[in-house]
Amino acid sequence: MPVKYSELKMELSQQHQSIIDGIEAVCKKRNIKLTSQRKIVLAIMLKSEKAMSAYELLDLLKIEEPHAKPPTIYRVLEFLLEQDFIHKVESSNSYVICPHFNQLDHISILIICDNCKQITESNSEQVADTLKALAKQQQFQIKHSVIEIHGLCHTCKLITQ
Repeated sequence: MPVKYSELKMELSQQHQSIIDGIEAVCKKRNIKLTSQRKIVLAIMLKSEKAMSAYELLDLLKIEEPHAKPPTIYRVLEFLLEQDFIHKVESSNSYVICPHFNQLDHISILIICDNCKQITESNSEQVADTLKALAKQQQFQIKHSVIEIHGLCHTCKLITQ
C-alpha cells in the first residue's frame, strides 16, 4: 500500500528530518518558500536513499497528490536544483539530495558505483581550488559544478574479485 506524506514524515529518521529542517532554514534566509510539495519530494528522496528519476519521483508524489503531472515534478526539481538542495546525476538522468546544501558554491564530486548504483557525494577544497584556477585562466565564471566519478565501491569490488 502506498505511503502518504504524513505517514512518510513519521517514518523519516531524525537525520532526514534535520536535513529537511536545515533546508527550510536556508529557504527562510533566502526569503523563498519551501512548499509542502517540495517537502514531499525531499522526503521521498531522503527515504529512498538512492538516486531517482523524475518519473519515479512523480509516481511517488502522486500518492499524496493524485493529479500531479510531469510539469509538476519538473518545477519542483528545477527549484531544488536552482537552490543547490539536490544534484542531477547526468549519467543516469536521476536526482540525489545534496548533503552540503548549506555550503554555497561548493563543487560536488559524485562517486558512483556502476554495480550497485550507490552514490556518495564528496567535496574537496583542493579539487575546487584547481577547478577555480583553471576557470580563472580561461576568464570563466563557474556557476555550477558536479563531477561524476564511476567505478566500483569497496563492497562490489570485493564481490567481483
